[in-house]
Amino acid sequence: MALFGKIADSVRRQILDGSLKPGDPLPSVREMSERWGCAPGTVQRAYRELAAQGLIVSQVGQGSRVAERGEMHTPLRRATLVNQLEAFLLGVLAAGYSPHEVDSAMHEVLDRWQVRVELPATASQQVLRFVGSHDPIISMLASRISALAPDYILKLTFVGSFGGLMALARYGADIAGCHLWDRETGTYNRAHVKQLLPGRRIALLTLGHRRLGLIVPHGNPAGITGLRDLVRPDVRFINRQWGAGTRVWLEAQLEELGLSAEAINGYGDEVNTHLEVAGAVAEKRADVGLAVEAAALAYGLDFIRLTTERYDLVIPAEVWELPVIQRLVAWLNSDEAKAAILDLGGYEVEETGRVEWVE
Repeated sequence: MALFGKIADSVRRQILDGSLKPGDPLPSVREMSERWGCAPGTVQRAYRELAAQGLIVSQVGQGSRVAERGEMHTPLRRATLVNQLEAFLLGVLAAGYSPHEVDSAMHEVLDRWQVRVELPATASQQVLRFVGSHDPIISMLASRISALAPDYILKLTFVGSFGGLMALARYGADIAGCHLWDRETGTYNRAHVKQLLPGRRIALLTLGHRRLGLIVPHGNPAGITGLRDLVRPDVRFINRQWGAGTRVWLEAQLEELGLSAEAINGYGDEVNTHLEVAGAVAEKRADVGLAVEAAALAYGLDFIRLTTERYDLVIPAEVWELPVIQRLVAWLNSDEAKAAILDLGGYEVEETGRVEWVE
């Protein structure tokens, strides 16, 4: 990559990760040229590229600053994005990747970034607030909702199943994602919804049943076979955050097996999504983690299946009546939706689109 491109990419990443916020001033051309050891013209070219993309605003005599959110939505910026994506797509197709592989990888990357970046709605869009457990299907739903109802955007916040239900309880969310297993009844979600949302009429809309298990490196070099191996001193574990349905299930299983969480090396190391669990194993920061099979497949890791769990969208009755939700329900009951979910791997779709009411 040319130096001006590296400078532009560095500033772009700071804008995306929030280090640079709307309205923040950028270093002067002279400051940036000294920092990067280049001619001022190289910095000016980088700033022109960022301005063309609508990410910064430059004014003579006033320097450059990060564009405000409203300034970022311009036809030129969108055209620039389309051109860049087309150039990228031509490159990866020429390298032998299929359009399906590209689409799957793009969903994976968006899934990881949407945890970190709050994507703004335009002035004409309404926001549906999703709060709850992570699942790779959710990013696909965010794209699908934009296609089904362009006047809506799905804002994603992954805080675990309990966090999603608590957000609904305090009216801080419109939809929650949940897969909380109840030991007494041996069922998912209903008992917890009744307990945390008493007196409210709630729909449980099933996305699918997903295979949950241990993710290990390809070839399983540590020879892990089940949960009892987690207490081995030579094994390092990567955990989900407190309140995640995956962790709730794990702690119940550890108790039944008579295993202490304190004996598990790495039990206090937490991440917020299944893909982050898989990423930690792939990057050798952990030997094993508990996550869905789709995450293992995304990273080319081995998977040891332990159970199959139901994942539901928890939707209050007043939100259920929205036309956008009814379109989503119709889509989930279509062959297209079930094929898309199966393509992720690790899911069963016999009950996808099924609705159960909790009164």
